[in-house]
Amino acid sequence: MSATLTGSAGVKVRRQSFAVQSEGRRQAIDITQRVRDIVQEAGVHDGLVFANCLHTTCSVLVIDSQPELFEDLSHMMGRFVEDECQYKHNDPRLSDCERGNATAHLRASLLGHGVAIGISEGELLLGGSQSILLAEWDGPRPRSVHVQVMGV
Repeated sequence: MSATLTGSAGVKVRRQSFAVQSEGRRQAIDITQRVRDIVQEAGVHDGLVFANCLHTTCSVLVIDSQPELFEDLSHMMGRFVEDECQYKHNDPRLSDCERGNATAHLRASLLGHGVAIGISEGELLLGGSQSILLAEWDGPRPRSVHVQVMGV
């Protein structure tokens, strides 16, 4: 875990990364508390936090953290990006990827790799049932999440 805190004209900026280990091929990992802790350590009262994964086969999103909802999301993503298709990324004649993970790349690209969330009075501006999740599409694997906090 690395951290940097800088400031200019009263604006604070903190950058910090942390590791997450997924345990399944497709999995939702709640990272809300880790992001919240970084925001509180930064001492930002009002501002913005950006959290993103540094990988192309997982996503960071804001959603209700109920396991059943992630199952529904995973099912929906399977309908948009079908497992049975012949993806060029999985063809060894066309790609150097040995994992055969084209579906993970495509699903992550549809959902995005990061989220921006407001900070007010030192707290994340999330609704009562909203959480920040890392959505794993190609696990199990170690993942890195980068968080940048900016504000006053």
